[in-house]
Amino acid sequence: MNDLSDISFSRRNLLIAGALSATSTAIPLTAEAQSAAPPPPPAPSPPSIAKFTFLVNGQQHTLEVDTRTTLLDALREHLHLTGTKKGCDHGQCGACTVIVDGRRINSCLTLAVMQDGAKITTIEGLGTPDKLHPMQAAFVKHDGYQCGYCTPGQICSAVAVLDEIKQGIPSHVTADLNTRPLLNESELRERMSGNICRCGAYSNIIDAITEVSGRTA
Repeated sequence: MNDLSDISFSRRNLLIAGALSATSTAIPLTAEAQSAAPPPPPAPSPPSIAKFTFLVNGQQHTLEVDTRTTLLDALREHLHLTGTKKGCDHGQCGACTVIVDGRRINSCLTLAVMQDGAKITTIEGLGTPDKLHPMQAAFVKHDGYQCGYCTPGQICSAVAVLDEIKQGIPSHVTADLNTRPLLNESELRERMSGNICRCGAYSNIIDAITEVSGRTA
């Protein structure tokens, strides 16, 4: 019996000693790992500033902005032309549509510095409250808007769409690429599909564009 008790006691001491040894070994390693913390990240570099000039609604403007500034933010925040709206900010809704050198673009998807020397037209440059652009007047007449948030982009896009058709630029629904596109409802709907109206005034928008085009429904 004494021999078995001695063996049991010895084993217990051995387990305790092993546990204490492992603990004493792990503590310095943990302390060493904690003391070797990664260095702090470097301070961010100052923004890169670019100076450029463009023509907006017939007026020349020279801006000095962060090179990451979008054309949309340059128009709204620096030139205070807030008619151009910020919708999705991902180029999916068309609320920020403006006309650059005769072509409609999503101003949220292009950098302002990329438009150096460009000729830009926003909704403010199409007409005034006293003298509306024909497309603006048609939107009012046909109730082509409800909340009105998407309307500036819709109107800029509609003006550009009529120019595209006049120039003979085809779309995905143009049946014959060798002839001038027809100015019909399917063409208008296809070309305006990048401008979303969450109020659902699409049929009224088509009526307004149709009237301006001079085509009878």
